[in-house]
Amino acid sequence: MSETAEILNLSSDLLGEAQRYAGDVAAFGLVVDGDNLAALVGVNPRTIRDLAQRGLVVKVGTDRYDLTKSLQGYASHLREMAAGRGDEASAIFLTAERARLAKEQADHAALKNAALRRELVPASEVAATWGGIVRQVRSRLLAVPARVRQGLAHLSARDVDVIDAEIRCALEELAEDD
Repeated sequence: MSETAEILNLSSDLLGEAQRYAGDVAAFGLVVDGDNLAALVGVNPRTIRDLAQRGLVVKVGTDRYDLTKSLQGYASHLREMAAGRGDEASAIFLTAERARLAKEQADHAALKNAALRRELVPASEVAATWGGIVRQVRSRLLAVPARVRQGLAHLSARDVDVIDAEIRCALEELAEDD
């Protein structure tokens, strides 16, 4: 037997095995849940439920889908959409998904560009800076009664205590506000 004949024989055997295996898989009826089917085709689980309602994926139970038939149905749907033969609802859905994707991509690019221009500040940095400012303001306000006592000698100790109490009360009210 020639080399070419051997290769053809081997190819034929492999093809037969592949077809038999594919037939076994189809006969076995692989079933997956919505999350796994969504991950497999690259959509979210809600889209899978929508596709099932429209008969484009095959539901065999609660959140259970026939993998082979669903993939075939979804692929057929995508081919129809790509060829411009999808129904109006599919076209609207596809247009909306493309618009949503374009918006997300534009938002991502805008944030990335703003970060590169150093127009954005990390939230942790803002919190740390404002925390320091608030502590400094609090410290200075709490020092007011002592400075008033030194600068206005005619005030009684009771007067200075009232000023101190009012400042502390105001700080506590500010601390309680959200």
